[in-house]
Amino acid sequence: MIGALQGKVETIDTDRIVLSVGGVGFEVRVTPKAVQDVGPSGSDVLLHTHLHVREDALDLYGFVDRRDRDVFRLLLAASGVGPKLAMAMMGTLGTEEIRRAVVAEDAAALTVVPGIGTRSAQKLVLELRPRLAGAEADVVGSGTRAQIREALEGLGYATAEVSEVVAALPDELGVEQGLRLALQQLGRQ
Repeated sequence: MIGALQGKVETIDTDRIVLSVGGVGFEVRVTPKAVQDVGPSGSDVLLHTHLHVREDALDLYGFVDRRDRDVFRLLLAASGVGPKLAMAMMGTLGTEEIRRAVVAEDAAALTVVPGIGTRSAQKLVLELRPRLAGAEADVVGSGTRAQIREALEGLGYATAEVSEVVAALPDELGVEQGLRLALQQLGRQ
């Protein structure tokens, strides 16, 4: 398996880069955040990689941070999650938001990813929570963020804007304080 590649960025696209390593150009699929993090063409970069082997292809997925790659691999281990969906999750939510949502059992946060419905999100939470529960995750109380999210969606706010506001809330808030602050943030938008 190819665990990491270090080389020069040759070309950059929206979802992949070509990394020149020892005269060989490796096409590596990356998230939009990773595209920003690798820098411009010609820059040297180290990517932590995952080689996904299929019957008809060998695909490399690259991450600037090793923890991102590890979460990507955990996502792939979940039933029904392939590399395309795992990359969509990583690109839409990012590692920390995925961890937070899973550990806090906030399935609604996962539904903002294209291709994940309510049932799929609930299934992912059940399957991934034991694996991520020991990981350092940013979890407020027992389901506080989930309660705030539910209340805001009940008031008619869109899931995407609710996810953004709830993720930005400070950790030490209770449900009432968090809801008040979230409503203030949503009112400013």
